[in-house]
Amino acid sequence: MEAMRSYLIKRVLLSVPVAVGVLVLVFALIHLIPGDPVDVMLGESAQAADRAALREALKLDDPLYEQFGYFVADLFTGKLESIFYHRPVLGEVMTRLGATAELALAALVISLLVSVPLGVAAAVKKGSGLDAAAMGFSLVGVSMPNFWLGPMLILLFSIKLGWAPVSGQGGLSHLALPALTLGLGMAAIVSRMVRGSLLDVMKADYLRTARAKGLAERSVILRHALRNALIPAVTIVGLQAGALLSGAIITETIFAWPGIGRLLIEAIQARDFPLVQGAVIVIALSYVLINLATDVAYALIDPRVRFEGAGRER
Repeated sequence: MEAMRSYLIKRVLLSVPVAVGVLVLVFALIHLIPGDPVDVMLGESAQAADRAALREALKLDDPLYEQFGYFVADLFTGKLESIFYHRPVLGEVMTRLGATAELALAALVISLLVSVPLGVAAAVKKGSGLDAAAMGFSLVGVSMPNFWLGPMLILLFSIKLGWAPVSGQGGLSHLALPALTLGLGMAAIVSRMVRGSLLDVMKADYLRTARAKGLAERSVILRHALRNALIPAVTIVGLQAGALLSGAIITETIFAWPGIGRLLIEAIQARDFPLVQGAVIVIALSYVLINLATDVAYALIDPRVRFEGAGRER
């Protein structure tokens, strides 16, 4: 218990500088754009009074370190305001967060339901037709980008078969196609990782011992081999879960899903830089939190991780 607590504290502390770096980079976004940010947001034909008002609102004439302080303070106090919506950025982003979380979670569930059984079956039946089909699925899934797969699913299941709505948020029928678009690509990667990890584990001596004791092959695979095989797969799932957020930007736009990804595209089109910054920060910090959760899951599955971490601290 003490080792786990120490490991968690260490991982949280390591995440703090990453989060600070995210804030710095997102703040620098508005200053790295060529030209005057005011011209970019309002256009060169804007009135002088409007330009001056926006420059004062964004405090662009203050020293850079003071602007960063204002930016962080306004962000966390809810005072950073969207130029287009004229509402606090934090509130506007939070209203879209639930839709993105719903889509990402559904895609993750689909991915795991497909990839884990497929990877296990391919490993157990190595060299068979099932193994070849599983690896073929993996290759095809990795090769299909979201911006192609999404419209193809719409053409087949929405327009031709009429099984699902084309766009928007509603019940499970609205969620199915965008979740499949995100989840199938992830399933292709994870299934290959599960297969490879399980094949390595199945060569271990302790599995031979388990079989020698008379355990059924099903029990040997599911109770002993699979748990250790999932250790590297958890890392891939964590990384891919973070990638779901970036993939959601395209998928939400295709399916008109009212999440953060679509909000980010709308903010870019409206040149609403404060809203762009807020959306990017939420997506980036979500990556940090997902990586932290992955580290925790890794330690829960493999106790050696937390004990080795505690040992190094001593």
